[in-house]
Amino acid sequence: KGFTYTRSGNPTVAALERQLGALEDATAVSFCTGMAAISALCLAVLKAGDHVLCSDVVYGGTVRVLREVFERFGVTASFVDTANPSLFRDAIRPETKLVLIETPANPTLKLTDIAAAASAAHDAGAWLAVDNTFLTAAAQQPFSFGADIVVYSTTKYIEGHNTTVGGAVLARDETILEQLRFVQNAIGISQSPFDAWLTSRGLKTLPSRMERHADTANKVARYLESHPKVAQVHYPGLDSFPQQDLAKRQQQNGGGMLAFELVGGVEAGINLMNKVKLCALAENLGAVETLITHPASMTHGPIPAEERRAAGITDGLVRLSVGLERPEDIIQDLEHALSA
Repeated sequence: KGFTYTRSGNPTVAALERQLGALEDATAVSFCTGMAAISALCLAVLKAGDHVLCSDVVYGGTVRVLREVFERFGVTASFVDTANPSLFRDAIRPETKLVLIETPANPTLKLTDIAAAASAAHDAGAWLAVDNTFLTAAAQQPFSFGADIVVYSTTKYIEGHNTTVGGAVLARDETILEQLRFVQNAIGISQSPFDAWLTSRGLKTLPSRMERHADTANKVARYLESHPKVAQVHYPGLDSFPQQDLAKRQQQNGGGMLAFELVGGVEAGINLMNKVKLCALAENLGAVETLITHPASMTHGPIPAEERRAAGITDGLVRLSVGLERPEDIIQDLEHALSA
């Protein structure tokens, strides 16, 4: 019947959905934020009594919405090390209907084998959803490894310029898509047309930006790994990364995100973030600017401290979203802050 009301459908939002879907040979449904996308997915495929199996290392907002919102309506969630295939399979229950993984995970960059996760989920009759925000379709294609659903915070790399918030869920199964569209309209969480236009504009440079992000992040990670004040660096492009073989199998590159632990722990991390000048302190990621974050007090603050530490999110962990500046400038800023 055409476009009648923006909550029900809008030509600019529809154009963005076509573009997002074309990147992965799927159909996209857009939402006002990344958390709206996660929430819509849960509302679309779950009911009271169902169970969600989720990665133990995952964005703090995902933990919060599953535990503090959906559990009140009879949907339970458990968080396990999905990088461990046997542990992963053992954690699946008869009532598990959705398996949700982040790979690379936020903020430790831990990977999950998507093909293995798909096999385990499908054997149990569950859907596999992959949060692909860190890499986007330009660097990782979850559908090609058996995923049923791909989730994005388009706020991040897809829009890429720190100017919008948004989210998207992509699927190939018409039953899922029909329910996503119903939830989108019924609750009123569709993306605004202007934000959709900005996101569509950002998509035009996505492949080039992702290549530059990854190339620069690789150089910054190698610099940090050689620095005496850095205890450990987490980056899939490094030879020292424990899951490098898996990264090479399912990723086109190492991506633009890295995390590192400083000698001296949390106090050293705070000092570093207070002394950088080029790197901006922010919770966001995936922008043209380099952004630095302290996950324990920012993005993963909602997670209890003991659970954070068990998942490798230590109090001294620093997350860096490497921007499009010259690698030498980013390294010089970090060097100045570290030496200070």
